[in-house]
Amino acid sequence: MINYIENEFDKMSQNFQALKTLSPIIYEAAETCIEAFKKGNKVLYCGNGGSAADSQHLAAELVCKYKKERAALNAIALVTNTSVLTAAANDLAFDYIFERQVEALGREGDVLFALTTSGKSINVIRAVERAKELGLKTIALTGADGGSVKYKADISIQVPSQVTNNIQEMHIAIGHLICDIIEKEIFK
Repeated sequence: MINYIENEFDKMSQNFQALKTLSPIIYEAAETCIEAFKKGNKVLYCGNGGSAADSQHLAAELVCKYKKERAALNAIALVTNTSVLTAAANDLAFDYIFERQVEALGREGDVLFALTTSGKSINVIRAVERAKELGLKTIALTGADGGSVKYKADISIQVPSQVTNNIQEMHIAIGHLICDIIEKEIFK
């Protein structure tokens, strides 16, 4: 079992080393958020399951703090309002749970982060489509395949894995790095 653990860490290390090739696109995503915040806009996050948890986590880093004491940044996880989520799922369909919130809360110049390990989650794709119609910038965090969301988002960050847990590990690392860059640039 010790060998198994060591091998898993080796695989994780290789995944994180491979992320270096995504540095330019990660920086572009961070710059997109910085530009939005400087103009008084906000960042929205959506995703299902573990990606929902990552959405909450990253929104909290921006609203509260990541590494430094600073003013709050306007970020919202669209996964947390259970009344809205259950009403949309019940009255419309589960496919609309994020799209409806983007329509209600999103404004031109805002940014939507769409987290989906497969890139195929219909409710996330619909949110991206609606966001683009409303003039939001869209950033997808996906796995290696990217699914159809990679064609719909303005920026697609496809991490080099097909394994859900490894994709999620890399998504949170990228999300943290983006939070770090935002803090460094906005609060010099």
